[in-house]
Formats: sequence, C-alpha cells, structure tokens
Amino acid sequence: MRIHKEGRVTLLVAAFLVVLLNYAALKFYPVGYLIYPLSAISIIIYLLILWFFRVVERPVIHDGNLVIAPCDGKVVVIEEVTENEYFKDQRLKISIFMSPLNVHMNWYPVGGKVLRAIHHKGKHLKAYKPKSSEDNERSTVVVETEIKQQILFRQIAGAMARRVVLYAEEGEFVEQNGNLGFIKFGSRVDVYLPLSSEVKVELNQKTVGTQTVLAHL
Repeated sequence: MRIHKEGRVTLLVAAFLVVLLNYAALKFYPVGYLIYPLSAISIIIYLLILWFFRVVERPVIHDGNLVIAPCDGKVVVIEEVTENEYFKDQRLKISIFMSPLNVHMNWYPVGGKVLRAIHHKGKHLKAYKPKSSEDNERSTVVVETEIKQQILFRQIAGAMARRVVLYAEEGEFVEQNGNLGFIKFGSRVDVYLPLSSEVKVELNQKTVGTQTVLAHL
C-alpha cells in the first residue's frame, strides 16, 4: 500500500506521539493491565490514519461526454440550485459525502482547460449541511471540456476535515481523472452541471472515484 504525499508529515507526527505516549505509560504506570490496552488503542488509531492516507490505483475512464465521480463516498444531494460564485445561474448540483474511512484523494471529473482555481478560507461546519458549500473552507475549480461545457466542482472541508489541498492552476490543461487534490479527514465534493445533463446516479448511491459515472453531458 502506497501512502499519499499529503499524509507523510501527519503519519510521522502520529508515530512520534504513539511512541511517546507508550513510553510515558510504561515509565510512569508500569502495570500490565494499563499499558497493553493503551498500546493496542494507540496502534489501532495509527493504522486508521495510515488507511486514511492510502493511495489507490484504478483503471480510469476518458470520455469527454461523461462526468466521472471525483471521489469515493455517497451521493447526498441531487438538485437544481443557483450557483452564486461563478456561473450566477441555475445548475444541477450533485454532492458526494466522504466518510473518514473513504479514500480521500480527489480526481478531476472532466478533462479540459482550468478556467478558475481558487481556495477559500472558511468555517468547519459539518460537511453534509447545505450551508457548508458557501461557509466552509473550500476550493472552487471550473474546467471547460473539449465540447465547450463548463463544469464547476468544489472540495469542501467538514467538521473533522481541517485542510483542503488543491493542485489545480488556472490556465493549465488537465486530464479527466487526473489528481485534483486531497481533503484531510472527512469532507464533501460538489459538482455543478449544465441543466441539460443526464444524471446517471441516485441519492444514497455509493460512488467510486474515477469509476462511477455521475452524468452524461
């Protein structure tokens, strides 16, 4: 299992804390019934963090007419909304919620030219709340596809997620299912589509990043 570069420092710090905690427990409370459960719990927590930062290798889809899931998770919203930041008109929004156990790598749902790539500071409300799209720490990326369709997507930090990492840069050309970024510890990704898009997923459906087709343009 490979570890994502965004997790290397976190895992080093976590490993140091696990060793320090177990050393302190052994030194000041050298009683078997305390040190063994403490060691087991700390190791399990470390393994969960390790699992969170795993890198997955999957066959990818390249189709300019399709919008592919940018992350693993569950579809929690499919609705027509007003997108106020960039388009300022009606769009079809699909939201995918990621639990802490999901892979937290993010991929480009479409390929093309990046027209907008910006990171917004903000709050850390629970990611499933509607207001998190506007109030939480988040990124906004707009990509114009080969067929001249503009797709907007947002990485949104949640109550547990404390950092959104975005690799996109305005003006560059990106490949569908290329590496978009990473969100640390629980979060959500919103995808805004033209109203003419044909949705291919349902509410509460589980998604697999780079694999699940969200919509046909």
